[in-house]
Amino acid sequence: MARKTRTIKVDYLARVEGEGAFKVVVRDGAVQSAELSIFEPPRFFEAFMRGRAFSEAPDITARICGICPVAYQMSSVHAMEDALGITVGGPLRELRRLLYCGEWIESHVLHVYMLHAPDFLGYAGAIDMARDHGEIVKKGLALKKAGNDIVNLVGGREIHPINVRVGGFYRIPGKRELADLGETLKSVRDIAVDTVKLVAGFDFPDRSRDYTFVALRHPDEYPFNEGRVVSNRGLDIRVADYDRHFEEVHVARSTALQSRLHGGSYLVGPLARYSLNFDRLAPAAREAARDAGLGTTCTNPFQSIIVRSVEVLHAIDEALRIIETFEQPDRPSVDVVPRAGIGHAATEAPRGLLYHRYRLEEDGSIAEARIVPPTSQNQPSIEEDLRDYVGGWLDLDDEALQHRCEQTVRNYDPCISCSTHFLKLERIEETSG
Repeated sequence: MARKTRTIKVDYLARVEGEGAFKVVVRDGAVQSAELSIFEPPRFFEAFMRGRAFSEAPDITARICGICPVAYQMSSVHAMEDALGITVGGPLRELRRLLYCGEWIESHVLHVYMLHAPDFLGYAGAIDMARDHGEIVKKGLALKKAGNDIVNLVGGREIHPINVRVGGFYRIPGKRELADLGETLKSVRDIAVDTVKLVAGFDFPDRSRDYTFVALRHPDEYPFNEGRVVSNRGLDIRVADYDRHFEEVHVARSTALQSRLHGGSYLVGPLARYSLNFDRLAPAAREAARDAGLGTTCTNPFQSIIVRSVEVLHAIDEALRIIETFEQPDRPSVDVVPRAGIGHAATEAPRGLLYHRYRLEEDGSIAEARIVPPTSQNQPSIEEDLRDYVGGWLDLDDEALQHRCEQTVRNYDPCISCSTHFLKLERIEETSG
């Protein structure tokens, strides 16, 4: 008898912290497999940090990702300070939250306008979309630039910032500089409000899963830099206990490790943060979410574009709050004395929880480093989404099915930049006796 097989192949996934491939096989009307393969050689950041001074970690880790350098930098800084017994509070802590606001704005807006919106509006990419919606794209770029301006001022430059150090900063922005930045943010705030309204009007596939959400939760704040690691299944642990509950496993098809929570998959990122911290959002962001039709939780990954837009509005309001209440500290950093120790930290990168662990020698040199990025944690969940969702789209023709699969992957914003066409769909007929 003849069996029909449809194979959806991803030959190259651009900017997923490396090079990867993806394949979904459908046989006799049922999804047989969905595999995400990362085939780039290991980058060895954890290995070549060994022997380096603790003070070098912020600049080295900032170079892991060009889109989310602040997340890697902040996670390493907090872990080093944990190992060295340092607490950075007051204005310096606020300034770090401001820096994180900038990264959330620029990263989320890049995804919303340049990568994800074309899927919903029926365009091959942002350039095609701009021909018909030029003003919308211009407003999105203005909003992204405001986020870049924050990172540039507080971090020292827009990409791979250099102003962060263990114990604080090298330089504190002046009052006039912060005031000017505040005016820039005020000028684009309405764009952030309109962005939520714009994406809320998109046509979303009716898909959801019963995810295990994992994110930081802070007693008072929507999480950026600090908090406990929690889930919607009852997990509530210190960051220092991360290794007792999460494990990384190697699968033969991938040079990137995949993460498991008690043996199962879980989801980090905007949906998890939002669903576990809705009550911590700024008032305007909560109102915008409700007006957009979201509840206090969101389990439809296609609506992640709305959640990201809500988080942009929250980040702008949080940045304005920090700027308006900021008091210049006496010093840009606290004293740091090298010592042996183990430090843990987790922060919320735009794409989700980012965990760092370091062991230091007595002279402050790095003896051991471990970094668990959001995309590796979400790999199993991406595969499960495709296994669950593709079966409901098999009545679509090849082109439409390919689009839905691309969109499903892009829901996670897995560091895919401008490569809009990264899936290849093949229809194969197999004959068996």
